[in-house]
Amino acid sequence: MKQNKYDDPEFFETYSRMPRSVGGLEKASEWPALRALLPDLRGKHVLDLGCGYGWHCRFIASQNAASVIGVDISEKMLQRARESTFDPRIKYHQTAIEDIDFPDGKFDAVFSSLALHYVKNFDAVCEKVYRCLAAKGVFVMSVEHPIFTSLAAQQWCESADGNQLHWPVDHYQDEGIRHTSWLADDVIKYHRTLATYINTLLDCGFQISKLLEPQPSPEMIRQNPEMKDESRRPIFLLIAANKKEKK
Repeated sequence: MKQNKYDDPEFFETYSRMPRSVGGLEKASEWPALRALLPDLRGKHVLDLGCGYGWHCRFIASQNAASVIGVDISEKMLQRARESTFDPRIKYHQTAIEDIDFPDGKFDAVFSSLALHYVKNFDAVCEKVYRCLAAKGVFVMSVEHPIFTSLAAQQWCESADGNQLHWPVDHYQDEGIRHTSWLADDVIKYHRTLATYINTLLDCGFQISKLLEPQPSPEMIRQNPEMKDESRRPIFLLIAANKKEKK
């Protein structure tokens, strides 16, 4: 059973109050780095895996893409996406990322933002992405950084007076399920090492073109003081990969 926490009314309401949920891409600290990984989208057919509210779908369409398909498991997320979308080039499909089934070579680019750490079988998804990409297609993805996901607690070690001392990393090599507390109890995520992310993509036939571990810009920290500690450890892993033809 694939977890669909976003259709839980209480979880969805809490998520909807997050800064990035309210302010969109400009409130996402990793967005400038992620945007820079995207190829020229003019005339391209693009798939967004885990599209959520559709922020990225609408951005991609604004770059003169020919078509955008957003996929998400959550009915509530897609309802919000459809309410905010007025571009006929954008279509939304309710399905789990693991269950996508598109024709070979349908897309010029596949994009996924902070969704694949919810997926149990990353290798199977990568194989599907490879197949549905056209020749020389591009796969751009972001996930929670393995340093961030290694422990289910996902919390700073604090002093007795509440100062954040350091970020704990333990059981890093122990890949698999993590029952985290993020906005609610028992949010299921999957921890993988950096090596697993990279080698899985390589084994599926991709060539890595860029890997980033971005931090908030000084301007963003000035605007959002709560981000001041985000540079002390990586929270996001961003990867751009190109489809190679298998021999």
